[in-house]
Amino acid sequence: MDDGSVLHLKLTLDANKGEAIFDFKGTSPEVYGNWNAPEAVTTAAVIYCLRCLVDVDIPLNQGCLAPVKILIPKGSFLSPSDTAAVVGGNVLTSQRVTDVVLMAFQACACSQGCMNNLTFGDDTFGYYETIGGGCGAGPTWDGTCGIQCHMTNTRMTDPEIFEQRYPVHLHKFSIRENSGGSGLHRGGDGLVREIEFRRPIVVSILSERRVHAPRGLKEGGNGGSWCKLSY
Repeated sequence: MDDGSVLHLKLTLDANKGEAIFDFKGTSPEVYGNWNAPEAVTTAAVIYCLRCLVDVDIPLNQGCLAPVKILIPKGSFLSPSDTAAVVGGNVLTSQRVTDVVLMAFQACACSQGCMNNLTFGDDTFGYYETIGGGCGAGPTWDGTCGIQCHMTNTRMTDPEIFEQRYPVHLHKFSIRENSGGSGLHRGGDGLVREIEFRRPIVVSILSERRVHAPRGLKEGGNGGSWCKLSY
């Protein structure tokens, strides 16, 4: 993670029994920040990855994990205490767990690694959106540009509705060219989103990948990290 915390996974597969162990021992302790993740978040990310990897339409239920054991150390940022802040666990850490699992399987390179949560408002209204990025490339395909992938399920507000309902001008919403990792198959490019506020507004962003860029796979280049937030 950007603060130096480590998400560690040892993956053990038993092909004969059709079983797997996901051991997160070695993951760093819970943090003072808000991206600690309850155990259910890691479990959901593992289920998602397995359903992507298995070439069968597996029903989305607890039975998916019958042959799977997930070991999460107590007190880590994947199993924090009751008093830890966890608001960012679902939108940041779930994406990083997904990246780690898919990299462990050598399935695809890292994605943008978070959901890029933007909020703004004042005493009269509040607005919240998630900004997409690039998907990692795989053995036989390029990554997809400018999309919410993996653990996300959100859509962006249409520009016309956005400007009609809120005191903003949307000057640019475009692909961030050449920000995907290089290689035989290129990673997906990220996004540029420029918003002008027409009156004083409080703005916050919850994101990752400002320090550590999304990693490439099998000698593929890393993707671009966040440039900067300006307003």
